[in-house]
Amino acid sequence: MTTIDLGMPGAGTFGVPHLHEDEAPLNKKELASDMEPRWCAGCGDYSILAAVQGFLPELGLKRENIVFVSGIGCSSRFPFYMNTYGVHSIHGRAPAIATGLATARQDLSVWVVTGDGDALSIGGNHLIHAMRRNVNLKILLFNNKIYGLTKGQYSPTSEFGKVTKSSPYGSVDRPFNPVSLALGSEATFVARTMDTDRKHLTSVLRAAAEHRGTALVEIYQNCPIFNDGAYELLKDRDEAEARVVHLEDGQPVRVGTDKLVARGDAGELMVVDAEGADMSRVVVHDAGADDPSMAFQLSRLDDPTMAHIPMGIFRNVAQPTYEDLVHAQIDGVVNAAGGSATDADLGALLMGNDTWTVAD
Repeated sequence: MTTIDLGMPGAGTFGVPHLHEDEAPLNKKELASDMEPRWCAGCGDYSILAAVQGFLPELGLKRENIVFVSGIGCSSRFPFYMNTYGVHSIHGRAPAIATGLATARQDLSVWVVTGDGDALSIGGNHLIHAMRRNVNLKILLFNNKIYGLTKGQYSPTSEFGKVTKSSPYGSVDRPFNPVSLALGSEATFVARTMDTDRKHLTSVLRAAAEHRGTALVEIYQNCPIFNDGAYELLKDRDEAEARVVHLEDGQPVRVGTDKLVARGDAGELMVVDAEGADMSRVVVHDAGADDPSMAFQLSRLDDPTMAHIPMGIFRNVAQPTYEDLVHAQIDGVVNAAGGSATDADLGALLMGNDTWTVAD
């Protein structure tokens, strides 16, 4: 077993054992478990599973150094279908469990699979704290805008006025924008893609895997039973051409072939005709900008009518990870103790000046 040092804290597989040069790389079949995937016919989860199993061998990792952690929901069946280590954990708590794994075992490539209900409702706090800490996790958030496993209640991403079994007169909740939430938490990698766009989905997953730190990937995913057609406008080629805002690092932000995103007089973003556009106002996407403000502003182009939907990588910056800082702190304590930490050192820390005795 060898450890490939990729030389900088921007690489997702930094410190994770890779295959020997004389070992054959894994293939998609070897990464598929012997369990038959069981989602509803037409579910977008099938496409995402196939994409993950298809690109994961590119990382050159051993199966025993990959782990998928899920919470509760349709998406959370994912670990059962991967021939890697997996944890089907507690509702909403997958990021917390994955944080412990990633911190204690830096030799693991840790992936979280979750849904809009699991991640953004009961798991909301766990998600935002994993992102703000920059734990080295790859979080795949399947967003179908509905609770699927529990049979069709509105979710934190359901549109205002959504009529469901739990909102028969229409939801009065304002929906979360997962990308805006992630950028507000200053996640170091934030992206959006779609289940049926295999090429784009794979490229985004590949970039997330290469990132060291928290990578949040929102995946638009269809639920054919309880919210069928939620993204139909984006799956029609002509409609998508007019609606998708393409985010390509270093390139002007474009909508289709004939429109661009530009700044207005008050600094707001607006979609303008490419012909005759003032190029000094046209936004050039910078995914590596340390300040996430512009990426956040791009995420706000979303609207309930899907008139404009930004797709791609919003942010991709290198910052120290939670694990790096924790282990550096531990190493510092050990070195200060003369190269070893003893039970006496731990006792002194626990029984220091900030303790007191409660009288009988």
